[in-house]
Amino acid sequence: MPQVRIVAKNFMDMVAALPAMKLDQLYDSSFICEAVLRSLPPLAKKYVLQLLFIDAPVTAKSIEEWVLSDGISKHKVAIDRLLQLRVFSEVIDRKKEASYKLNPKFQSNMQRYLVHGGSLPREPMPSSVTVRLPTAEDLEAYALEQWECFLLQLISSAQAERPTNFSPSMMRVFQRGLLSARENEAPRLTENGFQFLLMETNAQLWYIIREYISTAEDRGVDPTDLISFLLELSFHKMGEAYNLNTLTDVQRSAIKDLADLGLVKLQQGRKESWFIPTKLATNLSVSLSDSSSRKQGFVVVETNFRTYAYSTSKLHCEILRLFARVEYQLPNLIVGAITKESLYNAFENGITAEQIVSFLQQNAHPRVAEKTPTVPENVTDQIRLWETDRNRVELIPSHLYEDFPSKEVFEAACDFARDVGGLLWEDSKKMQLIVRGDIHQHMRDFFRRQK
Repeated sequence: MPQVRIVAKNFMDMVAALPAMKLDQLYDSSFICEAVLRSLPPLAKKYVLQLLFIDAPVTAKSIEEWVLSDGISKHKVAIDRLLQLRVFSEVIDRKKEASYKLNPKFQSNMQRYLVHGGSLPREPMPSSVTVRLPTAEDLEAYALEQWECFLLQLISSAQAERPTNFSPSMMRVFQRGLLSARENEAPRLTENGFQFLLMETNAQLWYIIREYISTAEDRGVDPTDLISFLLELSFHKMGEAYNLNTLTDVQRSAIKDLADLGLVKLQQGRKESWFIPTKLATNLSVSLSDSSSRKQGFVVVETNFRTYAYSTSKLHCEILRLFARVEYQLPNLIVGAITKESLYNAFENGITAEQIVSFLQQNAHPRVAEKTPTVPENVTDQIRLWETDRNRVELIPSHLYEDFPSKEVFEAACDFARDVGGLLWEDSKKMQLIVRGDIHQHMRDFFRRQK
């Protein structure tokens, strides 16, 4: 079964896709340069730091000699990434030998940053103005609540406790590929939509942010300005207050959308207004694999296939319904069971056994998260077996033909179906024939010619 097609790209993939002029424009900011540097593979970081104070091009052969023979594949990945991001530019000399040179803007900004340090365009507001700010725990709870509210609004507006401030057209952009709507029918989750809900929070966030940036021009916003602000936001301190008056009009508009997603919390004082970055915002410039904002697990799976989800979240309940039968729900506990029927429904919707197992492992309750395995082996093995069992039979739309006027017409029809690659089964004694559904029209034309 194909993997989810909604690849959650991080900012650096979007940065690499920008035109050269826009990319060089981003490198005017030392913080963007640092964000790019810390997103690079380890070997690519090493190359940048070694060339940082070298102005002349360095030959490709020389750089290749810096790694052992078993590291050539990592070397190629590092060079490709540096070229994609225009951190390196390739220079070909008269002998047609390649050399690499650091991007001048990137190089000068990083040199200055390493020697003199850097400062954000805005400083945190003094505590005498902001008075009482939320604790780290309160801020994390707020971010999670906002994100779950947005997801519920995204998949089913009826489930959400309150609507977001996103316009209907913007919500349709986010829903693109996740929901499908037929005429006179309520929107339904697509195969990608089901798989999206099982993704980790940060992977979901990357997907939504990517859609938000890709449609920026439709809203009259330069995507480069948006990427620059979001990367800059990741350098702010979580839990600190920053004055909204220091933002441009574009940034002020974006910050309201980011508050709906749970990336920042907006507060109003007597005279001033400010925003407070959450952990979701401070993780924006790191890769998915490096992200440390993994939420605490809540699911316990027993060897008898019963599931206990210690959660008050409506979203968690909806996610469990994707592959388990929810039996009853208490104020802080969702009790269900993984059954063959519930899993077959999940498989029918495009969810794979590995995605279900991965979700249960990643969201294991702290009491079982330290155990090995976190999910009983008999459960994970059976989930995989039921998927294999279901995939043994392939359903092919087909047509049955019988009551042929003569043996000659029957054999001619078999030969024709065989020639066009649509013959599935034949019985010469009963003169019955089954062909693939997609050649039905060809068969009708064939019979018409026989008359």
